Amino acid sequence: MNTPRILDGKSVATAVLDECRAEVEALKSQGVTPGLAVVLVGEDPASKVYVGSKVRTCGELGFHSEKITLPAETTQEELLEVVRRLNADPAIHGILVQSPPPKHIDEEEIIRALDPRKDVDGFHPENVAKLALEDPTGFVPCTPAGCMKLLEVAGIQTNGAEAVVIGRSMIVGKPMALLLVSKKSNATVTIAHSRSHDLPAICRRADILVAAVGRPEMVKADWVKPGAVVIDVGINRVDDASKKTGYRLTGDVAYDEVAPRCSAITPVPGGVGPMTIAMLMKNTLQAARQIHNL
Repeated sequence: MNTPRILDGKSVATAVLDECRAEVEALKSQGVTPGLAVVLVGEDPASKVYVGSKVRTCGELGFHSEKITLPAETTQEELLEVVRRLNADPAIHGILVQSPPPKHIDEEEIIRALDPRKDVDGFHPENVAKLALEDPTGFVPCTPAGCMKLLEVAGIQTNGAEAVVIGRSMIVGKPMALLLVSKKSNATVTIAHSRSHDLPAICRRADILVAAVGRPEMVKADWVKPGAVVIDVGINRVDDASKKTGYRLTGDVAYDEVAPRCSAITPVPGGVGPMTIAMLMKNTLQAARQIHNL
């Protein structure tokens, strides 16, 4: 029975935030306080938790932060008006509209309305293009950036590795694949998804397996090559009457059965999750530097 290395996102995120704290002080000494605005439409409980931790982290680092909570019935035009105001606000360097918005909101139009220089989520078409072009002035989506940071800190070799990413969203799957195949990482990448033929066989080829599908414990032990590195991006609420909350959090990977086959694995919670917020802070600092030409 193999004991895998646990890729501890909490400790790596703490180190990244310590670097950010030092950089905030340096920026403030030059007269710039980095500013992040987070916009939440509606009452989605998971989104409220995420927004709360983003705003709290801003406070701990000494950012200027603005939390804008709008009712679920906010119209498209009202939300666009908030985005335009934030685009024009010199105290705000990063804007994040929490996803997913209510169903009547056209999220793509909202993303396109953001000033790409303030799009710290990295979803604006201009930043997507910069990621594909390996232009360092663009913003990399926070979750894939956090996954890459975990691999880097752990000293996991991506050069020449076979990587499989399960999931093709613009939030994780596609940007993750672009980062892994980049000249910096040099992995050979397969993007797999729900329509892929014989998904378990594709996954078994992977030296590095990234699960980002949003389906609880979908990846089983026989999907994983012995000695593989497994990055579990999923965070799912599963009913559990034994818990005070009535649910437990689980990833896209069946952790207990998969872990013994791995050389390294991220836990859920405490793996990729903390990295996402840390990389958001890094992106906001990058935005402040670039806007002020520092």
